Amino acid sequence: MREVQIGGLVSFTTIDYPGKLAAVIFMVGCPLRCSYCSNPHLLSVHDGEYDPEKVFEWLQSRVGKLEAVVFSGGEALMQGEALIDYMTRVKELGFNIGLHTNGFYPDMLKKASAIVDWIGLDYKATRNKYPELVGQNIAHDHMIRSLDTWLETGKDFEVRITCDPRFITKLDLMEIAKDLHNRGVKNFAVQKYIPHFEDNEHGTTPKERNQFFDDDNLKSAINSLFENVTWRE
Repeated sequence: MREVQIGGLVSFTTIDYPGKLAAVIFMVGCPLRCSYCSNPHLLSVHDGEYDPEKVFEWLQSRVGKLEAVVFSGGEALMQGEALIDYMTRVKELGFNIGLHTNGFYPDMLKKASAIVDWIGLDYKATRNKYPELVGQNIAHDHMIRSLDTWLETGKDFEVRITCDPRFITKLDLMEIAKDLHNRGVKNFAVQKYIPHFEDNEHGTTPKERNQFFDDDNLKSAINSLFENVTWRE
């Protein structure tokens, strides 16, 4: 059996899978290099720090205590069939399966859709700004393919965007919200950018980071487009 590489574990969370008590497993490896990445230690492909079998044994002990297991990263789908095999084993324990994904692997997401119950999909920026933010020219197109793939499943999901003012404006945010609305997205999350590794030359101010959340007209306009909008500050 192919072995997954696990780089982190959160044993209990109420915010990573809507409405369910969950654990989060962080997988190693990611094809993107987002400027605001909060898990840079997971980007490169390397041996994980956690024994997958020991993690599985721990999950067995959580049956009846937790409701869901969320696979995050990095980009979990980068581990391909090995990830799907592992998720299948976890699902057979009775857990709901969640996935946080940047959408770079739409074909693998389609395969995983038979197992995964809910996803959180990252929409990083407008198409023209994607390459500078993530370091990949094809990432936006792949993400849209992943969105369309998941919409076809009819399963629950959330699209979320982190509002880094270096890469997104309020007009950009409104453009993205309208695009998602037109595609039939019902759950949208707007996340505040929290700097982790800014230098003096490329820094942001609190006012710049707060502008999306302090504009009541913007918030009202976006709220009107979706069944549910979460403003994560």
